[in-house]
Amino acid sequence: MPNYLPMLAQTGSGTPPVGDTWLHELKWDGVRAVTSWDGAAVAMRSRNDNEMSATYPELARGARLLEPGVILDGEVVTLDADGVPSFELLQRRMNLHAPGLVREAGATVPVTYVVFDLLARRSESLVTTPLEERQAELAELELPTGFVLSAIHDDPDPIWQFAHERGVEGVVSKRRESLYRPGVRSPDWVKSVVFRSVRALVVGFTEGAGGRSGGFGALILGLRDGESMRWVGSVGSGFSESDVRTIRAALDQMATPETPFEASVQVPGQITWVEPALVAMVQYKQWTGAGRLRGPSFKGFTDSPPETITWEAEGPKAPG
Repeated sequence: MPNYLPMLAQTGSGTPPVGDTWLHELKWDGVRAVTSWDGAAVAMRSRNDNEMSATYPELARGARLLEPGVILDGEVVTLDADGVPSFELLQRRMNLHAPGLVREAGATVPVTYVVFDLLARRSESLVTTPLEERQAELAELELPTGFVLSAIHDDPDPIWQFAHERGVEGVVSKRRESLYRPGVRSPDWVKSVVFRSVRALVVGFTEGAGGRSGGFGALILGLRDGESMRWVGSVGSGFSESDVRTIRAALDQMATPETPFEASVQVPGQITWVEPALVAMVQYKQWTGAGRLRGPSFKGFTDSPPETITWEAEGPKAPG
């Protein structure tokens, strides 16, 4: 069986593309896996061409129930209590190889293989077959327990709205006639990422290094939670060189020896604490289960009163 590297999507500039030439599906936040079964051996290979069958043995066993001669492309995901893919939970399974550790993690962190493409059937390659035809053949397959088809939509609007409301990472759009180009990041596939914004208090910073020497590495962010301060992460991207110099000069005037947090903060580097007077606008992808911002990027400061920047007002909201 051929060893295909996964085809990759380019990042779009905003909302998903529209028109009859596109098909759309949710962007599954997990680990990419190309899975093959030739009737004798199963292979599950990552985007970096690493073998993952030992890490997800329940999926490897399931693959043996497929018809022989198939190669599937999909994503290994873990769903949280709300049915939303959680990369944070999946990390408890990733990179495990020792059978005992794999069994222990598998008992508490179940995984699902979301299948979205068919690269071979009956040992015949389909990579030069248009996507819409590959999808039709994929729909004919009987999938084992733990394998599910990724739902395909003609209209991106409902799933784009769903992604916004439920905290899903985004939408992937694919041209109906696109061929499968192994290992290529193609404009025929476009990923549109849902970015969200939050206001947060700047409560500290880490020392800059390298090109940011004399500036700062990242701003430490917090939200008021009653009488205490809740750490929500740090942001180190989105700053220009002049931003770093100007902000550092202001932060130096606000330094304080006291941490605002009751618990320790797990941030690499030396931290200088500051009075929580600056309110940053931060773009991010998702909240983690631990209440941290994932994929944060600095967008500027606001004139919002610092006392209004609370966990209740700015923290994650219940789905739906």
